[in-house]
Amino acid sequence: MSLLFFLFSLSLLSLSLSFHFGNTSYFIDCGGSTNTTDPFNTVWLSDRYFTGGAISAVSEPLHFRYPQEKNIRFFPLSSGKKNCYILPLPSGRYYFRTFTVYDNYNGKSHPPSFDSSVEGTIVFSWRSPWPENLARDGAYSDLFAFVKDGEADVCFYSIATDSPVIGSLEVRQIDPLSYDSATIGDKFILVNYGRLSCGSNQWGPGFSNDTDDFGRTWQSDSEFRTPNTTKIIHSLSAGATITGTNQPPNFFPAKLYQTAVTGNGILEYELAVDAKLDYLLWFHFAEIDSRVKQKADRVFDVVVNEKNVKRVDVFEEVGSFAAYSWSYTVHNLSSTVLTVKFVPVVGAPIISGIENYALVPNDLSTAPEQVVAMRALKESLRVPDRMGWNGDPCAPTNWDTWEGVTCHPNKDETALVISQIDLGSQGLKGSISEQITLLSDLVTLNLSTNSLGGTLPSGLGQQSLSRLDLSNNQFSGPIPESLASATHLQLV
Repeated sequence: MSLLFFLFSLSLLSLSLSFHFGNTSYFIDCGGSTNTTDPFNTVWLSDRYFTGGAISAVSEPLHFRYPQEKNIRFFPLSSGKKNCYILPLPSGRYYFRTFTVYDNYNGKSHPPSFDSSVEGTIVFSWRSPWPENLARDGAYSDLFAFVKDGEADVCFYSIATDSPVIGSLEVRQIDPLSYDSATIGDKFILVNYGRLSCGSNQWGPGFSNDTDDFGRTWQSDSEFRTPNTTKIIHSLSAGATITGTNQPPNFFPAKLYQTAVTGNGILEYELAVDAKLDYLLWFHFAEIDSRVKQKADRVFDVVVNEKNVKRVDVFEEVGSFAAYSWSYTVHNLSSTVLTVKFVPVVGAPIISGIENYALVPNDLSTAPEQVVAMRALKESLRVPDRMGWNGDPCAPTNWDTWEGVTCHPNKDETALVISQIDLGSQGLKGSISEQITLLSDLVTLNLSTNSLGGTLPSGLGQQSLSRLDLSNNQFSGPIPESLASATHLQLV
């Protein structure tokens, strides 16, 4: 799956630390050798204890302001095709933001091709060549995702022989009921394809001192207007207090509603998207023109992809100088452009902000107990880094599994399970963990021609196992009863 995702141009990084829904967060300087504190008193952690790979720095450090924008973590093929950050987190909903930059750090003038995933679902795809300004300046990308298993996996997968890169990683806990999750559910990741503040410049954490409790940044709407809209549009701003802002569960910031655009005619926006996905649109309004004094003074229709989805009278809904927002979902989009029009009925339309999120379905993940077993095997077998045994053993499903591992969905297709492990002649020098008995769907196990030792696990020979090859190793001790009595098992 190739996801066109919303790219923020390079910016300063400023962070809000006001939380109403849990205070778990990470601010990770990828490639940084020490912890640093930025001018906003945010502590950025070195990532040396979170992942593998190698470190470098941008080629033009004076072009960037802070260490977390200058340092780079990259993952050469010697680290394996798949590399991950594994972050302990309480179950909940989180905002993830990455900063990705190349800036010819390796002198090869070849920005890499790679995919990245969150919680086992591919969310961003980078393909070489990158646009020149993107390769030099970098880009911020963000999303909302649920974490259910006590840790977040943020992984990178090499395409061909390229080395994935990352500059920084932020994770913030947010309100679990935000963005209509009670209706949408927790089986989707919301990937940002555009978060627009109308009538203003870019602002928010990373772009200005303006705060947003979720850490969201807001981009100017100007480049998304159609040419005809640009001709008729003009901006409004209000210094007065806007009521109804920073309210649960979305905590939309007050600044969003203090500016707006209007115009005598149809206001139209074009948003770049990927086809065959559903999109969640959030619209933000505030009546900040004091000349509008009663309902029916300003009425307009919201039209999405030529479908009239709602008639809006902001004053009737909330009065003046008050925040009003609502959402609409576009299903199974067939084009790569999503159009939004604000069509006048009475007076001129007014709009303060637009958000557009791809609803990316969660991929299947490996059954939790089998993840435990595979991680134990990784340690006990001393699997080398080059084999890429990182993150989820089987997910995402459109990446290769861990090298030497075969997976398939379980019977009710709610999880992935391991059916085969083939690690013959890999130079392994450890032992077989007792946790291997948790692999209740394992059919074939080949660990032949290594230098494995120790005793065999007492439960090895589970009912599912039909073929076992442990030849040419250095095991000691008795053969477990589970193997000696396993009539269903073919021993090699």
